[in-house]
Amino acid sequence: MASSDITVRGAGIFGLSIAWVCARAGATVTVVDPYGPAAGSSGGIVGALAPHVPENWNAKKAFQLDSLLMAGDFWAEVEAVGGVSPDYSRSGRLQPIADDAGLELARARVLTAQDLWGDAAVWEVLPEGAAGPWAPVTPSGWLIRDTLTARMSPRRACAALVAALSAMGVEVVPEAEDRGAVLWATGWRGLEELSQGRSRMVGTGIKGQSALMRHDAGDVAQVFAGGLHIVPHGDGTVAIGSTSEREFDEPTSCDAQCDELVARAREVMPVLHGAEVIEHWAGVRPRARSRAPMLGAHPDRAGHFIANGGFKIGFGMAPKVAHVMAALLLEGRDEIPEGFRVEDSL
Repeated sequence: MASSDITVRGAGIFGLSIAWVCARAGATVTVVDPYGPAAGSSGGIVGALAPHVPENWNAKKAFQLDSLLMAGDFWAEVEAVGGVSPDYSRSGRLQPIADDAGLELARARVLTAQDLWGDAAVWEVLPEGAAGPWAPVTPSGWLIRDTLTARMSPRRACAALVAALSAMGVEVVPEAEDRGAVLWATGWRGLEELSQGRSRMVGTGIKGQSALMRHDAGDVAQVFAGGLHIVPHGDGTVAIGSTSEREFDEPTSCDAQCDELVARAREVMPVLHGAEVIEHWAGVRPRARSRAPMLGAHPDRAGHFIANGGFKIGFGMAPKVAHVMAALLLEGRDEIPEGFRVEDSL
């Protein structure tokens, strides 16, 4: 059991997950965030835990696969300790196939998925009628279905981690002095701060807008079509997202782009026509220059560490990121893969 002091600065998905694994290992953990838990992009509404396509394999895809396969046990333990559900479900994903070329590629990926995913999950091609009433419009008449994709409610997942940490005596506080090793998981503002004084940007923020509709689809697969995520949640809502905006004036403001998401979703899923839009959301997601999560020792501060740059895959990467960073913080054991290191973005 670890007996280390750990200070985690940032109560988004990376900070909370790493705090949780460190606390479970016996560390004395303090989580500090002046804005409270999930105040940034981790307080969003979409929650698509979607894998990379099963081809051109690399360390990033392998790391994500491990994390997605860990997620069920990870979130079940969090819920068991804290009593709050993260609304996690490995319910799969449907994707429309546009044309004959897309159909040929999708069928080729059936074989590469068997090789790369093994028995853990399936990638298959189905005729549109095989998917039932909850299925997207598909120009070719064919769909991709995979069983690796999962979903969760980002807000509920963060609330579940906060509750589980609280049950172990760890609270999120607005201010505290550094004790022991210090982890910086401070999102896009942290990337901007880290970029100061360097010849190039270490990372930046990418704004995203999304919408939430009232429609009880049940525990069905999410849909990914034309870059649009359509994610049914267990509370009778469907999340639609998201935009990717490199330039923006107001980080949390919504505009006509959000309405366009809803219109596109209704085109893809006619069953959503007439469903009430109950929330618009906007926030800024941290993207490291390498496009992979940015993990490891802080380049400017001895005894400090960084976990940042989750961008669109932060929730899916969180279980393994948490275990890899806990190993580094508590044991000095470096299991960070190439491409994920802090220096890869410097």
